[in-house]
Amino acid sequence: MSDDKEYISYNNVHQLCQFSATRIKNFQPDLIIAIGGGGFIPARILRTFLKEPGARTIRIFAIILSLYEQTAESGEEAIGAKVQRTQWIDYEQCKLDLVGKNVLIVDEVDDTRTTLHYALSELEKDAEEQAKAQGIDLEKNPESKTTFGIFVLHDKLKPKKADLPPEIINDNNRYFAAKQVPDKWFAYPWESKDIVYHTKRAMEQGNDVFLP
Repeated sequence: MSDDKEYISYNNVHQLCQFSATRIKNFQPDLIIAIGGGGFIPARILRTFLKEPGARTIRIFAIILSLYEQTAESGEEAIGAKVQRTQWIDYEQCKLDLVGKNVLIVDEVDDTRTTLHYALSELEKDAEEQAKAQGIDLEKNPESKTTFGIFVLHDKLKPKKADLPPEIINDNNRYFAAKQVPDKWFAYPWESKDIVYHTKRAMEQGNDVFLP
């Protein structure tokens, strides 16, 4: 991986979401699940572009997973060995029923794919458990199956450490990557402690305005 950071501006993120919304509307998501912290802001921006006149606003739910661990020697982040669940959905408190829904999982980047794989696998288990608790046989009632889609701002062109089901990754109406990018370190604006410098670097690198 290159040591050079690619700085991404808020303008760029906003435009990536706007650009992707047309295709995502084909998926018709009933709800969005944002993986924190990188998926929070894209999920909120995306919801604006998915809003249809007269339709209810799509609900956003948050989960927090950790794959990056801080190394004691350098203080920098390194990719961890496994996913750690920090926050999950309290389905009863949220009154959230996944059964039969189109659920869009949102994160900022498809890097090693480990976090996306974990989130999808666990949410699929939750949906199946909810169906079972409602006495629904998904084999006999396929219309009650939960359909998952995935949206990321950037998909890194690199070997992945985990897989996504082919029925998702090979379906342009279920896997949405706003942009495919080289294997570099991408610095997103919500991570910045100096947004003026960050935006200046993004502009210098041509990462302030997105041109499809």
